[in-house]
Amino acid sequence: MSEPLLPTDPSRRTALLTTCTAGAVGGATVVWPFLKSLRPSERALAAGAPVEVDIGGMAPGELKRVEWRGKPVWVVRRTPEMLASLKSVESKLADPASARTAYPTPDYAKNASRAIKDEYLVVVGICTHLGCSPTDKFQPGAQPSLPDDWPGGFLCPCHGSLFDLAGRVFANMPAPDNLEVPPHKYLSESKILIGEDNQA
Repeated sequence: MSEPLLPTDPSRRTALLTTCTAGAVGGATVVWPFLKSLRPSERALAAGAPVEVDIGGMAPGELKRVEWRGKPVWVVRRTPEMLASLKSVESKLADPASARTAYPTPDYAKNASRAIKDEYLVVVGICTHLGCSPTDKFQPGAQPSLPDDWPGGFLCPCHGSLFDLAGRVFANMPAPDNLEVPPHKYLSESKILIGEDNQA
């Protein structure tokens, strides 16, 4: 005849159940902090969260810098003159149609202005060469480190890569690709959400 699973003596049964319960609670106490440590921190969750940008008060020609996922993102409100320069430089660009796939351009930015709304450029401010941050050189014309017929755009001071006012890289530069266009969408006429778009 097999032994019963629990002792028949009530005091031994109580002691055994108490020991098992204490062991289960102790095990949960040890395992819970470990499982909790596997979750991303609040800071990490916030770092990957979409960023809302107010563009309502931006003046024409102004550049606004924000941070998304630890990267600098630039929003530029382009003037009519800035937009007009985009067509004039297309023959000098390495990838005027944003066809390269190393930094895929969203479909809504595969146009000459690389934007949902022509007036506003949204790009990640990191050079595609070695990860430096270019500087804005919006003033057209001859300047140090720039060609005499400079139309305005961005210069990466580390190795001299040049980008137009749509973030497209000029040909024969160290940077192999255009500046990245992050996913983004308009929440209203004066608000952009960077980090989310309406693409499936």
